[in-house]
Amino acid sequence: MSVVKLVCTTLGKATGLLAVLFVVIAAIIQYFDDPDPVKFTSMAEDMKTLEENFRQQNKSCFILGASGETGRLVLKELLERNIFSKITLIGRRQLTFEDKAYENLVQEVVDFEKLDDHAAAFQGHDVGYCCLGTTRAKAGADGFVRVDHDYVLKSAELAKAGGCTQFHLESSRGADKNSGFLYLKVKGQVEAEIEALGFDRYAIYRPGVLLVDRQESRPGEWMARKFFGALTALGSTSMSIPIQAVARAMVSNTLRQPEQKTEILENQDVINLGKSAEK
Repeated sequence: MSVVKLVCTTLGKATGLLAVLFVVIAAIIQYFDDPDPVKFTSMAEDMKTLEENFRQQNKSCFILGASGETGRLVLKELLERNIFSKITLIGRRQLTFEDKAYENLVQEVVDFEKLDDHAAAFQGHDVGYCCLGTTRAKAGADGFVRVDHDYVLKSAELAKAGGCTQFHLESSRGADKNSGFLYLKVKGQVEAEIEALGFDRYAIYRPGVLLVDRQESRPGEWMARKFFGALTALGSTSMSIPIQAVARAMVSNTLRQPEQKTEILENQDVINLGKSAEK
């Protein structure tokens, strides 16, 4: 076989594989398409008023997972808006910050395997943000369940017992306690079990693929982000979301007073809320 013929044959096969891949992805996007999104009226004009009213309530909060990509941006957003009188980071290690804006943070170092010994760290907070999580590839199946289910649920239990009334959970698009996929099943289970704790207000965020340059990134994750980033550039937002939008939505949603105690914000809902709060 000539070189030219070999190249053409190879390109033909590659094109065929790409075509199949795009068909599969299109089917997945359609299957997982968000239900009718929540309607968020623009909050931009009222944001300053909402923030000031909330600030006067002298509330405190804690963040789980502040060393991760979403948690780090949630912390940054909270500091910039200055809506809490006290912010506590609860994690397995002390974090170091150079900016003076971080100097008044309280840090509680805990052993997640012995959280009952650290119940005091979860006491006295009004609002909790949970961005804690790992991956099966990084921690193995058992490690993933331990972090994304056991650590998260136990933390929520201690927070509720400690007086926390409002809990915000970063989950995942497609979370379903009856799913056949471990990742989605665990996410759905912990969502439901935290709801059963009876927080006065409980918000679940289900973002799609997070568009962010991770500090720890595998080739497969990099390719996925680039692909969904391209879809977003073309106008499709059903499967991905900029991570900054997730952090902005979680903080902005804290200021709202929805009628229902539990709310689930799907990917498009999170995008819409983030946009409605843009200044």
